[in-house]
Order: sequence, then C-alpha cells, then structure tokens
Amino acid sequence: MIRHIWGLLLLAGFQLAAQGNSSYWQQHADYTMEVDMDVKTYRYTGTQILRYTNHSPDTLSRVFYHMYFNAFQPGSEMDLRLQSIEDPDGRMTEDGKSRIAALGPDEIGYLRATSLTQDGQAVSHSLEGTVLVVNLAQPVLPGATTEFLMQFEGQVPLQIRRSGRNNREGVALSMSQWYPKMAEYDFEGWHADPYIAREFHGVWGDFDVKLTLDKDYVVGGTGYLQNPQEIGHGYEAPGTTVRKPKGKTLTWHFKAPMVHDFMWAADPEYRHDTLKMENGPVLHFFYKDKPELLENWKNLQPKTAEAMGFFNRNVGPYPYEQYSVVQGGDGGMEYAMSTLITGERSFESLVGVMVHEMAHSWFQHVLATNEARHEWMDEGFTSFISALCMNTIMERGQENPFRGSYMGYYRLAQSGREQPMSTHADRYAFNTGYGISAYSKGAVFLAQLGYVIGQDKLMEALRRYYRDFKFKHPVPNDIIRTAEKVSGMELEWYLVDWTQTTNTIDYAIEEVAAAGDKTRITLKRIGLMPMPVDLLVVGKDNSREGYYLPLRMMRGEKGNPYPGIDRTVLADWPWAQPTYTFEIDMPFSAVQAVVIDPSGLMADIDTENNSWQPTP
Repeated sequence: MIRHIWGLLLLAGFQLAAQGNSSYWQQHADYTMEVDMDVKTYRYTGTQILRYTNHSPDTLSRVFYHMYFNAFQPGSEMDLRLQSIEDPDGRMTEDGKSRIAALGPDEIGYLRATSLTQDGQAVSHSLEGTVLVVNLAQPVLPGATTEFLMQFEGQVPLQIRRSGRNNREGVALSMSQWYPKMAEYDFEGWHADPYIAREFHGVWGDFDVKLTLDKDYVVGGTGYLQNPQEIGHGYEAPGTTVRKPKGKTLTWHFKAPMVHDFMWAADPEYRHDTLKMENGPVLHFFYKDKPELLENWKNLQPKTAEAMGFFNRNVGPYPYEQYSVVQGGDGGMEYAMSTLITGERSFESLVGVMVHEMAHSWFQHVLATNEARHEWMDEGFTSFISALCMNTIMERGQENPFRGSYMGYYRLAQSGREQPMSTHADRYAFNTGYGISAYSKGAVFLAQLGYVIGQDKLMEALRRYYRDFKFKHPVPNDIIRTAEKVSGMELEWYLVDWTQTTNTIDYAIEEVAAAGDKTRITLKRIGLMPMPVDLLVVGKDNSREGYYLPLRMMRGEKGNPYPGIDRTVLADWPWAQPTYTFEIDMPFSAVQAVVIDPSGLMADIDTENNSWQPTP
C-alpha cells in the first residue's frame, strides 16, 4: 500500500499565490567585515560594520551579540552541560571526560570585542559567556537604522563541536560561528540564547566579507567570490590568467545577499571542483587532496545536482546561485549557501550527509524557524524530505522511507522519558531524547500528516508553506494553518497533541463477530491522541474493501489513498467516544483479515492490536 501512496509525492511544484503575510516583519542586519587570520597561531582580528534596521514596532534600548567561540573554554556553560548530562556527545568527550575542560590557553576558543561604537558614540557592553550585552547610546526607534562599528579578536579552538581547527580529517580551519553575530529580535522578543550545544537563529542581511590569510590556503563556504582573478585556486574563469598580488597572503572578498549566517573553511590541501547545473546553481566542492577520497568526491558531484533538483521540485526554488559542499567540521552541519561535512566516509554515507545538510538550505536557511524553540520544524522536516530524496536518487526502492524515524519515535514514546516537542532545545533531560524528538518525531509529524490529509495534499502544503513563509521565520501554527488551507480540514488538534504533549496513539480492533449475514466490527481508542482511522477488510477470496472513519474534530475527509480499492466513508468518530461499532456487508465466514492502517503511517505505539484474523 505504501508504494502506491509515496508514488504520489514526487510531483512538480504548484504555482501557488503567496498569502502576503503583511504582519510578518523581519529585522535586517548588513555586515561588512575585514578579517586577518594568522594560520600559525589560529588567532584573528577583525573590523565589523553592522547596519541594523529595526523593522519591529518596538523601540530597542539594547542589543545582543552572539560570541560563540567563548563556549570552547573550561567552565563555560557548554562545558558544564557536557559534564552533567547523562549521555554527552561522543565527539565532545574523550575517555568519558569533557574535551573542553582539558583545553589549554592556546587551544581554547575566544571572541572578544575590543571596541564598539553606535553611530560614532561609545556604548557600554559586557561579555556574559557567549553573549555580548550592549546598552545603546541612543534607542533604535521603529523603522530606524543604526550603525555599529566593532573591533574584535578571536582564537580558533581545537575542533570539538561544529567549528574549530585541525579536525580529525586534518582540515585546518572550519570557521563557523566565528564572528560577532547580532541576535534575533522578533514578535517574541530577543533570542540571545547562550551557546550550550544546539543550533542557531539569525537575522537576515547582506554580508560583505574580506578574509586575509596565507596564500597557500584555499577558501570555500558562503558567498560569491568577488576577486577570482586575484585568487585562482579554481575560482578563475577557465582559460584566463590569474594575477595574484605579491606577498605571503591573499585577501578573499566574498559577498552573500540575504543570508543569516556566514561560514568559511580553509586548508592548503583542498581540491576545488565546480559543477554548473543546467537549471540550477553552480555547485562547488572542497575536499582534501587525498587519493583515497577522489573517487567518492567525484561521484558525489552528480548526486549533489540530483538532490538540488529534487528539492527544487518538491519544496521550492533554491534562491541562490551557488551551493558549496565543504569537507570540514565534525560530522555534518548546514550553513548559508554551504555545508561542512566530514569526508572520509563510504559513498552511501557521503551522499546521505550531503543530502541531509543540503535539505536544511530550504528549512533552516530560507524558512529559518527558531531552532531553540522549534527544532523539529527544521531537523524533522529536513529528515522527512531527505529520506524521500535518498530513496529516489539512490534508487533504494523502500516502501516506507521513514521507517527509521517511526522506530526511533516508538522507542522514545515507550521509554517513559519523552518530553514534549515544545521543550526548549537546551532543556531536554538527555541528548537522545532531544535527537529523537527533533529528527525522528519531527519527520513523523509530516509523514503522519500525510496520512491525515492525504499524501498529495501534504506535498502541496509543503510547497505552499515554503512559498508563503520563506524569509519569515515561521512558527508551528504556520505549517498547520497552511495544511488546513490546502486540505480544508481543521488540524489544531494534530499540532497540539503531537508537539505540545506526549499523548500517544493506540487504536485496537476489539471485536469482529457475526451479525446475521453481515460482520460487526468494534474498534477501540486506547491512547489519548485522536486520529482518523483507515481500515482494510480482506476477504477469503482475496477481495479488499476499505473503510474510513473520519475524526469528527477534523470537519473534513481525505481522498481515497488506495487506488483500486473501493472505500466506504463511515460516520465521524468523536474523540470522547472510546469505541466505534459498525457492520459490513460481508459474512463473518468470508472474512480473512481486518487491519487498521495498512500503510503503517499512523504512529500507533502498539500495532499488535491493529489486526485481526479468525481463530483456526
């Protein structure tokens, strides 16, 4: 059955009119930065001009900067949490102990403002761990723009989490979370979360960045290179001459429009390949020049183009002209127009991490929900669409590409330790609980929503959601309201129960019995979470008949998901009614089996009671 359902998904994007959400305002932050990096000491200095426009209706008397590298110091909040959580991230520990706690003075990370002015006036500021608190010289009124000038200095930490120097594959510099970054202010207020372990939220703007470092290093990441004929290293136009300036350093000049982050990586052994898609951006690949990596990284390139095309069709058009896949970091992590991934992997794994991180370009870098508050909307939706993508471009032929996500959710739900998905990302009791909630249960949110409204409506809703809410930092209500508009159903109950509670789904076949020349079927709701029910009856002659029990509070019905099988729509099942009995026009003696949800897409935590067969 699932094979037929997911055959409906891979459709071309619909031309849908945008909603025109005039109530969605966004702050704007334009960065101009000049940075000098000493590749021997891993220390750098920089000048940052930040033009900040207050599009909010509020007057701002202070602002906050993220200073992420300060997390990589003994005694930081990240270090303390690493030492106290029951299942610390293995990348951040050695022999069960915090790697951060063991860093020496020349191994730690730091980021400091050495001077800061607002429109030429000095401002008072204090560094509180990974957050710089700035009291403004003059309040920023609604609609006004102010300019901050900051001198800053930093040290790149040993690679521990996401960013750093000299990762385990020998990449010299993985420069993410490296610059003073303005915190987001939105309708919920400031989001100046300390950097403890999770991911990020940011303000869109234009970046103009000049990086000066040793001439032997190759740089890749966010942004379009403005001076390729001075740089070379594969950026120059084919067949042209590179005129590098004299001296030991090069200055790389990048511009990135309308992004909310800027990452770069650098290494003297990078190979740099490019691939221009016929109907898509230029793809850039940066990887260590090692013979054992060459075949996989060459074969990765057409798969990257396939993945880009898949996401363009099934989510929406990628809005930039470039995307870079860069070897570095500590696993896989998405950034604006680019990703850092570890590269010494099997081919299947290399494609998998590329696909997942690329998918984030739509959900985290164009839609960009607040990952501290709604991490499942990024990680879960990315896991959903990347599972579909891998099933297609790797020709896996899986009937249910989300099976792993469902199994992860079941383990957590049955453990007794699940926390609601509305939990702040830093407040999960253990890392595994966070991971399953964000990735697995988040993916099931969409897969199961397809069960509720129909798979065709799900994919239509996903494309409309992207079209209507790109560059708007959507919240959970936005995806469910989009699904309501597409499906015509009422779906608040689904959002509330699945994301704000730990209520579980459990429907059972309580009785199948003779009723004269008919068969009487009684179903029972055991779990607290309501759902509509698809039921399949199989006759001993192998005939199949479908029955659909809509949930009353949905105020609507989905189409028949099973081509070729006749379906009877029964009266609505009210949630408060624990059992539901109905009769079918088939003699009891002719019934071979009765099955709840033959698709397996309803996340019922006990499938043992979902089927019935007559006793021999």
